[in-house]
Amino acid sequence: MTTRPKVAVIGAGFGGIAAAVAVRDDGDPVVLERGSDVGGVWRENSYPGAACDIPSHLYSFSFALEHRWSRRFAPQPDILRYLRRITDEFGLRPRLRLRTEVTEARYDDDRSVWRLTTATGDALEAQMLVAACGQLTRPTRPDVPGLATFHGPVLHSARWDPDVDLRGRRVAVVGTGASAVQIVPAVADDVAHLTVFQRSAAHLVPKPDRRYSALHHALFRRVPVWRRGARALLMAVFERAGAAPVGPASAAVRRAWELLLRVQVPDAGLRARLRPAHALGSRRVLVSSDWYRALRKPHVDLVTAAVDEVTPCGVRTVDGALHPADVIVLATGFESDVFVTPMKVFGRDGRELSDEWRDGAAAHLGMAVPGFPNLFLVHGPHTALRAGSVVHMIECQARYVLQAVRRIAGGTHTLEVRREVADAFAAEMAERSEPGTRNAHEWPGTMREYERRTARFADTDFLAT
Repeated sequence: MTTRPKVAVIGAGFGGIAAAVAVRDDGDPVVLERGSDVGGVWRENSYPGAACDIPSHLYSFSFALEHRWSRRFAPQPDILRYLRRITDEFGLRPRLRLRTEVTEARYDDDRSVWRLTTATGDALEAQMLVAACGQLTRPTRPDVPGLATFHGPVLHSARWDPDVDLRGRRVAVVGTGASAVQIVPAVADDVAHLTVFQRSAAHLVPKPDRRYSALHHALFRRVPVWRRGARALLMAVFERAGAAPVGPASAAVRRAWELLLRVQVPDAGLRARLRPAHALGSRRVLVSSDWYRALRKPHVDLVTAAVDEVTPCGVRTVDGALHPADVIVLATGFESDVFVTPMKVFGRDGRELSDEWRDGAAAHLGMAVPGFPNLFLVHGPHTALRAGSVVHMIECQARYVLQAVRRIAGGTHTLEVRREVADAFAAEMAERSEPGTRNAHEWPGTMREYERRTARFADTDFLAT
């Protein structure tokens, strides 16, 4: 007997939308989103300069290739419009429950269902739970003494207030990661003075961005094979980059990067502060053609002394210097280890997922956790990429979830990954990561490898009842 199992999808970003589209014919999905609209991280991150850091034509679903991108590296409004369009075109609007935050998910072993509780006290039951909360949902706010005493606005890159006007003001930016390298160049020409506080420098490579012409749009709109060919070419380029071993780059690559830094930053003092202490290739490489140029401007200061405290009128560093500011911008990233918090998830015997992950988050293929039947994560542990499109990874996971839904629809009550299978995968991820580090985020292989390994739902990996 075939039924259409109820599938609760938590989150309406790329992951939640992909999962809901994948299972809509075989399951009965409902998408629970705490925000006021779809978009996930691309709804929340609306700071100046926000854009994807891979070419746009890799940043859409293969089943709905986009040809309307305004630039080679799509800005945030383009991506948000795309996700809204996909939601409408695939009929997901009636399945959305917006402004609905799930605070608890508890597995009922007797009835083989997940019981969900929302922040307003509403309850929902589903045979399968898909947690598409993502890795970039909970902003990190540094615990800096005096931050609450600051007289001006304090903005986080993931909670931007568009009503705060930075023009003609003294702005302090704390952080030099992926969001900072977009924000600083975007606002540098508008502010009176910009102070950037750097804890550790990162390696950067140029971003070959450009605005797309009318001819480009016409080709991609009218010649689908052109669109698919461009995507295939980009996929091949990033596959090659992703195939590089995890660890320090070769001497030739290091010399090339050093030459690039010298050309872009002639000032030896500034260049020394921008030279990372870690080896090239051992951490994420950022993408920007404007970061170094912005830091060279006469009204922009790069401060490497650690922040000691915030005063009502500025930021004081450990060397005693006070840096006046009218606005503070926290470009301090996200708590990327948490995955599903603040939601509490309880599996068999009332065991909480945070207890299962006490020594670090782990899931078989980034999706399944022992002791948590019929729960699948989208963009969970070990599914971020050093090089490539996370949208491709998410699509692979959505297709894998669909296979699980079909088994539930076919009469299986529960699917629970075997402990030995999950442990073997965790050991493999540790072995393939850089020695001496604990990697709970990145996939150590290529996009195509992940696609191959998730293409078929291996029933022998799961306990089925």
